[in-house]
Amino acid sequence: MLSSIASELERGGFVALLHGNADPDALASAFAVQSCFPDVTIWTPGGTDRMAKEMTRSLGISLSESEERPPGTLVVLDTSGPEQLPPGIDFSGAIVIDHHTRTDRWSSARTYYCDDSKSSCSEIVIELLKVAGKSVPKEVALALMAGILTDTGMFKFGRPSALRAFADLMETNGVQMDEATAIVHMDSDISERISQLRGAQRLKYWKIGDFIVASSQGSAYEASVCKALIGLGADVVFVGSQRGDNFRISARATQEMVRTGVHLGKLLGGVGSETSNGGGGHPGAAGITGVGDVEAILNISVESTIKLLKRVADGLPGDG
Repeated sequence: MLSSIASELERGGFVALLHGNADPDALASAFAVQSCFPDVTIWTPGGTDRMAKEMTRSLGISLSESEERPPGTLVVLDTSGPEQLPPGIDFSGAIVIDHHTRTDRWSSARTYYCDDSKSSCSEIVIELLKVAGKSVPKEVALALMAGILTDTGMFKFGRPSALRAFADLMETNGVQMDEATAIVHMDSDISERISQLRGAQRLKYWKIGDFIVASSQGSAYEASVCKALIGLGADVVFVGSQRGDNFRISARATQEMVRTGVHLGKLLGGVGSETSNGGGGHPGAAGITGVGDVEAILNISVESTIKLLKRVADGLPGDG
């Protein structure tokens, strides 16, 4: 299927659409497609996160954050479901390329290519470029390496294919490790540190056997607060924020939890289906967004995790 997608992209006239608050992996995937195929516009109507903004600046990436859709055929990258995008978009002619847990929520798309064996969407795009016979400019290689680094948690959640793809980019483009890590290194600003402290103040936790599940609420930096609470000793963390009728929750789990059978992407996918919202992601890092009360969704997420961990404690296989 990648070869047919590559043939279509060669015709040009595409809009690379990314999920809201797009991360480095999403941006890197789009930048590679834009750089290696003709007439591609990167569209981020939901904006980019802080690290992706810095990538945009340092690598000179051109993109549109307009609410108005640019002209062209959609190629949706690194987006687990249409609920992560603005409402009202017609996906009937779209190509979707993703690496999250396969879902039927993209049934309206013309082409849906999902390889959930990959740690990042950047790895799929690397394969796409190889199939198309494209050489990768150094700036694109740096972006793709940043995408792999961030989506694998600096390789903590990386699979062998991610390490091979990363090493190949280093060797082929003469990139040093410090050049790649510099793209994704950012010091926490005072607002982020305050959010982490407030997250700790509002912390709730539950002990299930030898495991600790925690949840908290805030107004920003949900993923960063998750990381801080994992550092305090939690095994699984959910951090949510409320914005009017909408909510956003980030979740993180330790690698030990992943090895026991926890898959946060599947777990939050189930919560999303139960609450008519959109959830998904990776085994150790996932999220859910939608309409509803964030505290209620946090409680459902925690309850689902507790049930899963009780199964694991009883020696039964994890199922989410």
